[in-house]
Amino acid sequence: MHLAAHFPGVNSTTVWADRHSKSQIDFSSFEHLARTAERGLFDFFFLAEGLRLREHKGEIHDLDVVGRPESITVLNALAAVTDRLGLAATVNATFNEPYELARRLASLDHLSGGRAAWNVVTSSDAFTGENFRRGGFLDRADRYTRAAEFVSVARRLWDSWTPAGTARPFAHSGQHFEIEGEFTVPRAPQGHPVVIQAGDSDEGREFAASAADVIFTRRGTLEAGRAFYADVKQRLARHGRRPGDLKVMPGVTFVLGDSDAEAQERAAEIRRRQVSPQNAILALELVWGRDLSSYDPDGPLPDIDPDPGSELVQGRVKHGDPFAVAAKWRALSEAKGLSIRQTVIETTSRQSFIGTARSVAAAMDEFVSTDAADGFILVPHLTPGGLDGFVEQVVPLLQERGAFRTEYTGTTLRSHLGLAEPVWKG
Repeated sequence: MHLAAHFPGVNSTTVWADRHSKSQIDFSSFEHLARTAERGLFDFFFLAEGLRLREHKGEIHDLDVVGRPESITVLNALAAVTDRLGLAATVNATFNEPYELARRLASLDHLSGGRAAWNVVTSSDAFTGENFRRGGFLDRADRYTRAAEFVSVARRLWDSWTPAGTARPFAHSGQHFEIEGEFTVPRAPQGHPVVIQAGDSDEGREFAASAADVIFTRRGTLEAGRAFYADVKQRLARHGRRPGDLKVMPGVTFVLGDSDAEAQERAAEIRRRQVSPQNAILALELVWGRDLSSYDPDGPLPDIDPDPGSELVQGRVKHGDPFAVAAKWRALSEAKGLSIRQTVIETTSRQSFIGTARSVAAAMDEFVSTDAADGFILVPHLTPGGLDGFVEQVVPLLQERGAFRTEYTGTTLRSHLGLAEPVWKG
């Protein structure tokens, strides 16, 4: 089983008001979570990042983090206070350039002794694009095309130095990039930093099958996980790859208790605190694209249709056709008699493992042993101490079951993940 730790802070994953919740921006918080993950022998530390503060009705969105340092800078600092833990940065392929980013990632790989990873994300958002010199944005249909070429160019740059330490000129001419010159950073300890792709769409799955080492996904049930796992793995062959070349790691939450009933009660309370009455209305407005502040969060869903052309919410990802999402929410609400807040709680929950430490360990082991996942990216609800209980209670039980390592056997992230170093292509 592979495990990673996600540093939380965007969307409704954290409980901000909890007395144990600390800073989202101080280095001490990043260090605490990273050291905890390494103590638990995790594969890597995963740091998300946005390129613009999101807005709701013209104001900064309540659940965004103001003042978050840039990802690779944070990970370079964490490289100095960790020894084996992989360090994964989320960096946008739409608003960066291959030469500059390849240099930064190769530098992180050298400074960390071979522990760097790149979570490739894209954007079709003109609101985010306003922060950049070229302005504008890419059409949704083009963003994966650019990302695929971006990754290919980065790998060509990393391969422009021979394993023996000789630099060679590079040249690339394609649809999105035309560059040539000499790369300034020697070949990275891992050959190439690990590439992670976060995506559930058909485009995202195909991109991951062709270019990624890890796919970060959201699959809510064992059955859905198995279907996703089988679909992604079968795509690898047409790209000349084997099933073990891509690790499927869904993002999950967990809640522990002395009994399964106590854990369920705690989980319900955490979700109520994550989705406050105000946040429930904000989530509803993201789907409907309308000002719904007059609606009672404990009342029924609106009987009006969404406004698909609305700019009420800026910078937040909208998942799917708003009419289809609204219809799905209405059907769920009517079938179960749910209020607005209850509907949002039920529809926005990430896959959770809830129970005693022993039952959580057993459930996670079942996912991996029955091909629903290769491991998990854990998203704790508290920053930065939310992973402590898992490492202290669940990890020893996973080790007892033979499902998780008892020590690091290699020094690089590729070795943790069981991935071969890329063959040099001179």
